[in-house]
Amino acid sequence: MSLKLNKYSILELIDTPTELRQLTENKLQTLCSELRLFLLNSVSKSSGHFASGLGTIELTVALHYVYNTPFDHLIWDVGHQAYPHKILTGRKNRIYSIRQRHGLHSFPCRNESKYDVLSVGHSSTSISAGLGLAIASEREKLNRRTVCIIGDGALTAGMAFEAINHAGTIKSNLLIILNDNNMSISENVGALHTQCPQQKKYTNITSDIKKIINSNIYNKNKNTSTAIALFSNLGFNCTGPIDGHNILTLIHNLKNIRNTKTGPQFLHVITKKGYGYKPAEKDPIKWHAVPKFNLKSGILSTNKNIKYTTYSKIFGDWLCQTAMHDNKIIGITPAMREGSGMNKFAQKYPKQYFDVAIAEQHAVTFSAGLAIAGYKPVVAIYSTFLQRAYDQIIHDIAIQKLPVLFAVDRGGIVGSDGETHQGAFDLSYLRCIPNLIIMTPSNAYECKLMLHTGYHYQYGPSVVRYPKGCATNNILYPYNNTTSLYSIPLSKGIIHHQGQHIAILNFGTLLKPAYNVALQLNATLVDMRFVKPLDEMLIKKLTENHQAFITLEENSIIGGAGSGVNEFLVQNKLLIPTLNIGLPDFFIPQGAQREMLSELGLDSQGIYKKIVRWIKI
Repeated sequence: MSLKLNKYSILELIDTPTELRQLTENKLQTLCSELRLFLLNSVSKSSGHFASGLGTIELTVALHYVYNTPFDHLIWDVGHQAYPHKILTGRKNRIYSIRQRHGLHSFPCRNESKYDVLSVGHSSTSISAGLGLAIASEREKLNRRTVCIIGDGALTAGMAFEAINHAGTIKSNLLIILNDNNMSISENVGALHTQCPQQKKYTNITSDIKKIINSNIYNKNKNTSTAIALFSNLGFNCTGPIDGHNILTLIHNLKNIRNTKTGPQFLHVITKKGYGYKPAEKDPIKWHAVPKFNLKSGILSTNKNIKYTTYSKIFGDWLCQTAMHDNKIIGITPAMREGSGMNKFAQKYPKQYFDVAIAEQHAVTFSAGLAIAGYKPVVAIYSTFLQRAYDQIIHDIAIQKLPVLFAVDRGGIVGSDGETHQGAFDLSYLRCIPNLIIMTPSNAYECKLMLHTGYHYQYGPSVVRYPKGCATNNILYPYNNTTSLYSIPLSKGIIHHQGQHIAILNFGTLLKPAYNVALQLNATLVDMRFVKPLDEMLIKKLTENHQAFITLEENSIIGGAGSGVNEFLVQNKLLIPTLNIGLPDFFIPQGAQREMLSELGLDSQGIYKKIVRWIKI
């Protein structure tokens, strides 16, 4: 794909912000229009994060116009909104490759550009890192400016407040910009959003802001004044609210702030997620991240040929099925309602549903309190985000043996969001926790049974870990919404194919390629189902009539399910050669799921080659 220069007479002249800063101010609105059109055309052809970037076009242009980037530092939080930043910083001719293998990263990435100061992907890190950079600049007497751009959704996380508290004490020259669009990925939740105390007076309230204060945009967002009051009380010099889609207003205020050299600054900017494209403005949740689509029709394509349902939907169906007969079930999500498959549950059982915002630590300990009180909490969370609540799992759940079910979505390769989002480590960091059971379903039916099993396990916490995407059906028990449920025996695996010499011990959704390999090698194939506790009796039995073991998992080889098998064999002096197959010891880049599994040797062909190569050694 190439840039059609006649559509972008100004944008095509800009390779870096150096060229941008040579423009006169009267050309900047035209540049914003071209940049928005370019973003529309590129993402509609390539897929990617969409609505957030449309809402930050003017802010991005203004920041690079006023600040001397890359000497001055811009930090984007979370980074969904950074596509315009990438386009203006030497990457416009590669923007079509975003989220693809060997293409541009979904988020700002230090290895990709000197303009990307901080690699990001998880929320609410900008202020902490920005404060560190600001202090370092002052110590080196560099006269460098540091700017953190954070959304009102990301501002709900505790880490952001920890950094704000510290920054107000240090009094470093740091600017925090609140990109206030009333949205996270889903709608914002919490008191910062719903409560509206008496608003403080802010500087620079001029006639041009009256329009936006009286507009629907501001009326929807005025509740964020709670956060602004907090900044002011903690010693920040506050400016705003200002219209985030008025380029000249933005530049005027940013210049004033840049010339102020005393203490931390706060700028409140009102934007509209999806701005400039009506379908995205009307439904910013749906248009947060999009597949390829027809720009003129504004209709997102759906794959009607999908044969199987997704694991996330299976989880959501199970929640609703269980809630029909059990008013003690409580569903909890840290701002991932849509992605976790909880839409229907939230609508049908609103009193049993809690979105705690981007607050993974709170979500886990909140579930502890519910469990102590006799309720049955289910925490739906992505593998990569569960990392953020590790201490709470141990300290607040496992030590107390509380019956909390963790529905861990996006385990293994997630694809296009890359290093920050791969679910590569959960089996490793969970397996070492006492009192915890871990289940890995291999198909749709097993997933439902394991959710039911974990939910009814009353002797401690349990985890059901499943990947992104569609689930295959069990041949004997096809998936449907009303499948009868029962608890499966703890720790018991299932032999799917009886072979000779080699036993393949599969954990999770690689069962299908493992089955193909087992047929090729005439190997025994076992679906272990439980990472913890292991089916020790079955493993012992297999050592009696097999000469080698292969463990297979979509998790880091280091410390994962295969390591658990190794430990058991060594402890019991069962000396049998064992090959562990799983994710390698490096951060896995972006690429389509199937593409990355093939590249990592975790499809049928790759697994077969690994085993044959190992046998020949």
